[in-house]
Amino acid sequence: MRRFIASTFLPTLVIALVMALAWLGSACADEAESDDLLVVTTVAPLRSIIEEVGGDRISVIALVPEGTNSHTFDPPPSAVGEIEKADLIIINGLNLELPTLELAEANASDDTPIVLLGNLAVSPDEYVFDFSFPEEGGNPNPHLWTAPHLAVEYAEIVRGELSKVDPDGADYYASNAERLIARLWDLDDAIADVTSTIPEAHRKLITYHDSFPYFAPRYGLEIIGAIQPSDFSEPSPREVADLIEQIRDAGVPAIFGSEVFPSEVLETIAQEAGAVQVSTLSDDDLPGEPGDPENTLVGMMVENVQTMVTVLGGDASALDGFETGSTWQPSE
Repeated sequence: MRRFIASTFLPTLVIALVMALAWLGSACADEAESDDLLVVTTVAPLRSIIEEVGGDRISVIALVPEGTNSHTFDPPPSAVGEIEKADLIIINGLNLELPTLELAEANASDDTPIVLLGNLAVSPDEYVFDFSFPEEGGNPNPHLWTAPHLAVEYAEIVRGELSKVDPDGADYYASNAERLIARLWDLDDAIADVTSTIPEAHRKLITYHDSFPYFAPRYGLEIIGAIQPSDFSEPSPREVADLIEQIRDAGVPAIFGSEVFPSEVLETIAQEAGAVQVSTLSDDDLPGEPGDPENTLVGMMVENVQTMVTVLGGDASALDGFETGSTWQPSE
């Protein structure tokens, strides 16, 4: 009888102990996670800026998968849980992620701030409207982060918002932001150096998706058009013909496509216009994988500028070896 009791009781006891230890481990993990500020954001460049400023005092969730059209991305139902747990929600704004904003406004806790970086970084009289984002549509071009001087503004805003939610970390966030901002100003100087080597007649950009409207004017580049219509469709035959004529007349040596917006008409336009077609530019898909040294906003922009400058006939060697890794330091 004792042998029977032991044979049934011991496995039950073992199972109970395992379950208890699992629960304890989960509870400890949850407690450890609760020490971090949870920040929910959207696209990878914003995630990069937030991580650089927040360092190891925060956890960041980016709701928009890299390589996805952030303008039309509709968050899955699982995003509701992340939003509900968030201590801070930071999105780009300027109508870039309207489905995500609506989801956040409907599900975030009443005391969870929702920050729209673009709306804070520039005033309405600084908005850029263009072929992809016409003024009659009411949506300004939202791609501020591709311009390092505006990425600096984003970093400053993130620092301030993190400090409001977590005042004890204010000094830490300030020191991290200072390092990131110094890196961005160094990048700004380096971009100015390499773009100045492009022959003046070639300092013209025509891209598929207009991601560089705040970037180009700062470095003396003229955006003469974008291929993608404002409804994110393919251009019509009439629009293609007009673009080919425009490229020929302007003497543009290259047109730039996007990794996020593959297009079948790019090669046709390039061949007809006598231009080189390059489709490796990115506005929100960072190099490598999260955790890789190059998986940063700076890493993305270094690759973009090296591509632009080289194809347009300039010398991008000043960007060789530019440090693209993380700038944040562990807290004490």
